[in-house]
Amino acid sequence: MAESNTQQVSVERIIDAPAAVIFSLLSDAAQHHLIDGSGTVRQAAKTPEKLFLGAKFSMGMRWGIPYRTANEVVEFEQDLRIAWCHFGKHRWRYELESQADGRTLVRETFDWSTAVIPQVVEAIGAPKRNLPAMAKTLERLAQVVAAR
Repeated sequence: MAESNTQQVSVERIIDAPAAVIFSLLSDAAQHHLIDGSGTVRQAAKTPEKLFLGAKFSMGMRWGIPYRTANEVVEFEQDLRIAWCHFGKHRWRYELESQADGRTLVRETFDWSTAVIPQVVEAIGAPKRNLPAMAKTLERLAQVVAAR
């Protein structure tokens, strides 16, 4: 399921695992390349063992050419929500809602309402381009969690 408002786009998926298991993977930046559906995340370059509010981490990326991002965790609620941003200040957010049957609803949101220049984010088509990549990320997240 995908939804959007003026400066956010989201996808969600029910994953057959408890929120704590999923959050453990999301809060380990060294594992992000395993779940990335965009094909841009290569490896964690510098990261703490587990992310926390205010944690800084950097990722080796590739979108046409290799580059590195310096990120900061700007939202954090254990087993419920985590979000980070880089210099552009737009956010990638994951929210987890435990279900009565032990599964978890996971929502990934690309939020450019906090961007330094949101018009640039829109002009390069990031919101529309990110939606299918986010759906693929949640698919891969489900597969990685199932394999553990």
